[in-house]
Amino acid sequence: MPDRPNILFIMSDQLIAALTGAYGHPVVQTPHLNRLVAEGVRFDSAYTPFPLCAPGRACITSGRHASEIGAWDNGALLAADVPSYAHYLSNAGYDTVLSGKMHFVGPDQVHGFHRRLTTDIYPPDFSWVKEEWIRIKETKGEDYEEVMGNRPAYNAGGYTGQAVRVNFWHNALSYDEETHFRAVEYLRAQRGDTPFLLCASFHHPHEPFHPPQAYWDRYADAEIAIPEFPDHLDESYSAMDRWLNAYHGIRRFNLRDPESLRRLRRAYYGLVTYLDDKVGGLLATLEETGLLDNTVVVFTSDHGDMLCEKEMVQKRCFYEWSCRVPLIVRFPDQWKADTTVETPTSLLDLLPTFCELAGAEASLPHDGTSLLPIIEGQQADRHIFAQAHEAVGAPCIMVREGRFKYNYIHGHQAQLFDLESDPGEWNNLAGTAEHAATETRLRELILDRFDPDKMAADNLDSLYRRRLIRDVMYKHDASWNYPTDFDPRRGALDQYLPPLSS
Repeated sequence: MPDRPNILFIMSDQLIAALTGAYGHPVVQTPHLNRLVAEGVRFDSAYTPFPLCAPGRACITSGRHASEIGAWDNGALLAADVPSYAHYLSNAGYDTVLSGKMHFVGPDQVHGFHRRLTTDIYPPDFSWVKEEWIRIKETKGEDYEEVMGNRPAYNAGGYTGQAVRVNFWHNALSYDEETHFRAVEYLRAQRGDTPFLLCASFHHPHEPFHPPQAYWDRYADAEIAIPEFPDHLDESYSAMDRWLNAYHGIRRFNLRDPESLRRLRRAYYGLVTYLDDKVGGLLATLEETGLLDNTVVVFTSDHGDMLCEKEMVQKRCFYEWSCRVPLIVRFPDQWKADTTVETPTSLLDLLPTFCELAGAEASLPHDGTSLLPIIEGQQADRHIFAQAHEAVGAPCIMVREGRFKYNYIHGHQAQLFDLESDPGEWNNLAGTAEHAATETRLRELILDRFDPDKMAADNLDSLYRRRLIRDVMYKHDASWNYPTDFDPRRGALDQYLPPLSS
């Protein structure tokens, strides 16, 4: 592999690993991701550090756990004094450039990148700080149905067949077209005198599920698998699930209608293929410019999407569809091509990986491990963590080690799943005598590393501060918005967001 290779970091949003051809899905068409797998390394147990946009991306950027940097929710500040992989690589002489979505919250909208080629798509201020986030934490989740009972809009509304619109152009498609164009033009302008890290970050296949006609038509005759809902579904929910389901409003919409589910999945399939074509365009540009032989290509997503599995929507939980992400790395010399890695990995690992590739020292604290020795087969017994704090009544922490996943819900019954024998995560083994030793060990891993009581207090204190500042910024009509034509308190998803006055 060349010294100090270029790095093309491609991010998607809300992409389910299992719903890609690259991860073996028989219907979803992802030929360009398939190519990356054939020419690179596929990580089969990769997880986001936080299954939600802004905090997940803040953790990825900084290589830190959410509780270390205060990344509690989609309205949480990423402080300017938190080092990022862009800081390290910029300091090492790389041209660090961002095209597309990163959902940085706060006045710093570059976080070490030399420049941004586009605006962002979501608000960077505290406008998304919700009263119900505060109330559910004040009540420790005890009155969650009442707390969530008067939300002006519910995310589950976007997961019905009626919400799917075909051949309807909208902001998110325009945004991804610009993100792609700017990234391609940047690559075409390179002359090889300075190594670069280009992050091309797309919105899709995140909702709204509005595929262009051509991508909808790709699946006209496809066999669309839909979720099955067992009789004991309600009894299988954890406290975390119940909090999130109330927040998302799943009972306010019919999420079980077969035709509606097929329409939803077909739209999602189409948007995955749309995203895959963007990956193909970037790869083609690398080839056309002669950059492919000196560029490491990394592809991932910030999190997944339940997509009505278990009658749940969006993300924020630790189930595989929400928390496991695709992660594929192609090296310039196709080192370890067509290799799969089963060792649990975290997107926190990207910061030290980028640093090792660039010959830069990640000299300040971070919580990841370079993927390069893991690819070589070292650290096979590793464990990784994820956190979730938005719209839940107590800190929630996941640990994955080997075949087991343990979901700690502070003050409530935990979940323990054997992912080899139970990949659908239906059989909770927590509290069983047979798995008591495993549960104790995984619980101790979490409690040795994290302090849930401190997390809860710090989270609530942060919400109080941000609510106050949000209200003053509204009074002053002020925002930290990166220059854009979008209203700073709006993103691309106006039909799913509450009125600005909320």
